[in-house]
Amino acid sequence: MVGGHLSSPVPWRGCRRTVRLMTTSLWQDMAEPVHTDPFPEHGRFDVVVVGAGLTGLACAAMLARPGLSVAVLEARSIGDVTTGRSTGKVSLLQGGVLSGIRRSHSDNVLRAYVEGNREAQTWLLGFLSQHDIPVEHRDAFTYATTPEGADRLDDEAAACRAAGLDIELVDGIGLPFSTSGAIRLADQAQIDPVAALHALAAEVRARGGLIVQGTRVTQVHTGEPTRVVTARGELAAGHVVLATGIPFLDRGLYFAKVQPSRSYLQAFRVGSPLPRGMFISLDPRSRSLRTANVAGEERLLVGGGGHVVGRESDTRSRVEELEAWAAHWFPGVERTHAWSAQDYRSANMTPFVGWMPRTGHKVALATGYNKWGLTNAVAAALSIRADLLEEELPWAQVLHHRVTKPPAVASGIAMNAEVGGHLVADWVETELHPLPEAAPDEGDGAVGRVGAQPVAVSRVRGEVCRLSAVCPHLGGILSWNAAERSWDCPLHGSRFDHRGRLLEGPATTDLEPAKPPGVAAESA
Repeated sequence: MVGGHLSSPVPWRGCRRTVRLMTTSLWQDMAEPVHTDPFPEHGRFDVVVVGAGLTGLACAAMLARPGLSVAVLEARSIGDVTTGRSTGKVSLLQGGVLSGIRRSHSDNVLRAYVEGNREAQTWLLGFLSQHDIPVEHRDAFTYATTPEGADRLDDEAAACRAAGLDIELVDGIGLPFSTSGAIRLADQAQIDPVAALHALAAEVRARGGLIVQGTRVTQVHTGEPTRVVTARGELAAGHVVLATGIPFLDRGLYFAKVQPSRSYLQAFRVGSPLPRGMFISLDPRSRSLRTANVAGEERLLVGGGGHVVGRESDTRSRVEELEAWAAHWFPGVERTHAWSAQDYRSANMTPFVGWMPRTGHKVALATGYNKWGLTNAVAAALSIRADLLEEELPWAQVLHHRVTKPPAVASGIAMNAEVGGHLVADWVETELHPLPEAAPDEGDGAVGRVGAQPVAVSRVRGEVCRLSAVCPHLGGILSWNAAERSWDCPLHGSRFDHRGRLLEGPATTDLEPAKPPGVAAESA
């Protein structure tokens, strides 16, 4: 193949650079903060939505329109987590997703998935147009540069046709390296996802809804009424929607049905003309490309480096490789932003959306978007709205009653076997290795045994913190993410900052400080 290929790492020319850590996405950096409503001291709502990402705010807006009373509770701030860190692509061409669904389900389920995403895309773009939020229409491309990628491209093209998408097979797609084929779907869209969230928040409030930020929900007790428990008090609700990326309630064991993944994105100033389109590769080392307009200046966005949360020993190299790749193919780039995002892949490749088991149709959930959250989030909101209002939505009914093929069942079994293996192996590894006496170097972290206690220690900006190394969700041993200065759980994706404060995932509490040597043994 002439010109190299996308999946090959670009050498760092003999030197290992220090990652210039940046954690704010391009969209977050351009946005003004949204004010929070006060926590209501007394109140019952028709619906309490937990999570103020795209799923939660779209659902809240849809339910407020027919006059339901709605409160949205967000643990952090609007746009802080997955939606505000996405690529902002609103596309029905989704990398290798459709062929993955086809391997796991019937073509009827595949068509229902695409129909739901199509309706969601239409709803979202229509909403943004009504609220004067810019939308850039672009052709979407899925391409390959390796033999493995070319094989996957053939499968994806067949799945796209089976789903009824009007795709075109093309050769040259305007990128600065050679490709071995591509799929084109015309007239898709790219947006600023945080601007979309702000418009939805304004709509929710205009229709009488509340949005309370900085309020983490820790428990939901179903009944008449259902009680939503937070550290600031309780709210009563007729129904609850869990729009938190992954449900923190264990009913239904959804944390065991999805796999958490982190991926990295960077934005660059570029001196040369940029490719016009939205691109994603199907190669083993996938790359995502698009442009973004920032105050009249085009920026290049490059994404990739994905891995299962907590299972990558050298996250710095993922970030370094991404920047080196961009510098190789787009000479003269200047990096302006670097950030990461977390999403969840279901074993059967389709999102889990609907009523949570053993809640008496009181609690709805949505998870497993497989990195295509902008369309899937709105599709989930449409589906949940139909369930709550007892309306018919044919494509959602097909997805509710899907039958999973054996390959997807095997994938789920393998996924949980990996979790069990990490749980055992990481505890054994910790037991065998005492924590080093010296604190780590700046930006590093270490895990080891202190007495009978697994302890995590890190040094960030000179501050040394010693914490319990055990995830409070299900007891996984945490690993240090040097690129993001965080403690990540390899079991189900809970993450904590260097001081132990919960960032995301199914856990609901912070990490405990490490006990002095001997205290754990005495208390036991």
